[in-house]
Amino acid sequence: MSNFKRFDMDKVTCQHHPDAPLVEDYHAGDTICSECGLVVGDRVIDVGSEWRTFSNDKTTEDPSRVGGPENPLLSGSDLSTIIGPARGGASFDEFGMSKYHNRKTMSSSDRTLINAFKEIGSMADRINLPKSIVDRANFLFKQVHDGRNLKGRSNDAIASACLYIACRQEGVPRTFKEICAVSKISKKEIGRCFKLILKALETNVDLIKSGDFMSRFCSNLGMSNAVQRAATHIARKAAEMDIVAGKSPISVAAAAIYMASQASEDKKNQKEIGDIAGVAEATIRMSYKLMLPFAATLFPADFKFATPLDQLPTS
Repeated sequence: MSNFKRFDMDKVTCQHHPDAPLVEDYHAGDTICSECGLVVGDRVIDVGSEWRTFSNDKTTEDPSRVGGPENPLLSGSDLSTIIGPARGGASFDEFGMSKYHNRKTMSSSDRTLINAFKEIGSMADRINLPKSIVDRANFLFKQVHDGRNLKGRSNDAIASACLYIACRQEGVPRTFKEICAVSKISKKEIGRCFKLILKALETNVDLIKSGDFMSRFCSNLGMSNAVQRAATHIARKAAEMDIVAGKSPISVAAAAIYMASQASEDKKNQKEIGDIAGVAEATIRMSYKLMLPFAATLFPADFKFATPLDQLPTS
C-alpha cells in the first residue's frame, strides 16, 4: 500500500493527515509527516553544499571537497586533488619529513592565462561590466597568447586591450580613459596593443558613435531624460550634416550634452562634462563652436528652451 497520496500530480501529502506540513530530512533523504511521522517520500536530494568539517580542521578556510568549474580555456583540467597538511605519525618518515606532497602540475602557460583572467575580471568588476564581456575578453587573450603574436608586450597591457575590444564587440563600448582608470597601463600602450591585436587576429570592431556613450554620460551627470534625448538628437544631426567631421564621437557627445544642458534649466559647465566624458575642456569647446551656428537645426522640434538659442554661450 502506498504511504503517500498525490494531489494535482505534483503535491506530496500524508494519506492520514493530508493538511499536515511535511518535514524534509536531508540527511536521511526522507520526507516525513509532522503529525504521525509517516515517511511519505524517500528520494529527497540534498541541495546543500557537498562538504564536511572535521574537529581538527576548524582553521580551514574552504571546507568544500569540490573544486571550481572547469575552464575550457585552460589546457589542464581543474579536477585535481590537493593533499592537506600532514598529521599523525603515519604521515612522516623516519627523518620527520612529510611522506605526501602536492605535485605542481600547472604549466607556465596556464599560470599566465589564470593571472590574466584574474586581471580582466578585476578590471571588469570595477567598471561593472557583465560576464559576457569578461568571457569574450578572456577568449581574445587566449587567442593572442596561443598565437604568440605580441611578444615583448606586457600581459597586463594585452589584457586591458582585450577588455577594450570585448566592450566594443559586445556593443557597450568604453573609452580608453575608462579602461586606463582601472588598469595599470597607459592609454598609449593600450592603444598600441589594441591595433596589434586587431591585426594579429584579423578581427575588427564596429565604429563607435556618440550615441553609444550618451546615456551613460548623462546618467553620471544626473541629467533629465529630456536633456538626454535632446543631446542624442543634436549629436546625431551634427554627424549627419557633417558639421563635426574628423572629431572624436566622444568629444561630439560631450559638446552635444553641453549645448543641450545650456539650453535647459539643468545647466552643466564644460569641466563637469569633461570630467565624466574624459575629454579636455578645450576639446569640448572646439566641437561646440562648430555646432553652435547650426543650433536651430540641431535641436529637436519639441524641445522646451529655458534659455533661448540667441543667448547660448558663444564658447
